[in-house]
Amino acid sequence: MLAVSETTGDEPTGGARSADGTRIDEWSECLRLIAENQDRAAFTRLFRHFAPLMKAFALSGSTLSANHADELVQEVMLKVWQKAGAFNPKKAAASTWIYTIARNCRTDLYRRLQKFDTPLAAEDVTGDLESEEAFMALHQRRSGERIRQLMGELPNDQAQILAKVYMEGKSHSEVAGELDIPLGTVKSRVRLALQKLQIQIDR
Repeated sequence: MLAVSETTGDEPTGGARSADGTRIDEWSECLRLIAENQDRAAFTRLFRHFAPLMKAFALSGSTLSANHADELVQEVMLKVWQKAGAFNPKKAAASTWIYTIARNCRTDLYRRLQKFDTPLAAEDVTGDLESEEAFMALHQRRSGERIRQLMGELPNDQAQILAKVYMEGKSHSEVAGELDIPLGTVKSRVRLALQKLQIQIDR
């Protein structure tokens, strides 16, 4: 895997800014710099932003271990470096493109684990895309610390399940068994919790 240097180098330039001052096209510009110049500073910026999100994505609602999640992060970011030239900003946002790579890599990892008889729930392979994408969108807009603070304001039953799924990396079926509640109840509470977090963030 490429080493991530502590040197940040020049930041991508140009582009409109969002309300928090971040350049809207910053990650697209990073991908362009990587594709055209093999720019390691641009890759470092991408890695520092997306690697934690990719790990959360790997663990969200699945039975993957932390080691497998780290393996997935390395694989995703290596593909980002290798395939940056294939990114087309007219077709998708940079974050969407990167998450598509992550989802494909995660599916491939599940298949590899199945060959070694690692037990996996059906939802590990299919996932709950609506919940995953909502959680990733929240993570992109606010830090993990802020998300944890907002989770503290949720009803206890919703906060408990959200923490088990997204902080402890447990699958929905695992949480249902642990709490002795129906799987449908787990999924509905996750969705309700994410909706409430979205409302809090939008205020």
